[in-house]
Amino acid sequence: MLSINKIHHIAIICSDYQKSKTFYTSILGLTIFQEIYREERQSYKLDLALNGNYIVELFSFPNPPQRPSKPEALGLRHLAFEVDDIQKTRDFLVNKNIISEEIRVDEFTQKSFFFIADPDGLPIEFYEK
Repeated sequence: MLSINKIHHIAIICSDYQKSKTFYTSILGLTIFQEIYREERQSYKLDLALNGNYIVELFSFPNPPQRPSKPEALGLRHLAFEVDDIQKTRDFLVNKNIISEEIRVDEFTQKSFFFIADPDGLPIEFYEK
């Protein structure tokens, strides 16, 4: 039987490195673990942590191709973060001028959630603990 311990990281390619770096660190509060510029690839690699746990690799590449990112597009659907207070989280993001969906309730778990998008349109969900 295959033995998987946990998800190691999520890799995200962005179109505007500085804008995405600011979004993931200053808005979402992820902390920088390591930042590398790879000259031969003209690419940044930013390793980000959540509560001390390595979670996201943010990459920049010259002219990356576009990818559909609506929540129902084929493939990886979205990134989701668990939060303690869904209303407080939404209010914080709205006050940072982040466009946010209204809070909805999951019909099966009865937990509240909502979506925003990162600077490249990647859907990000916030889900009540």
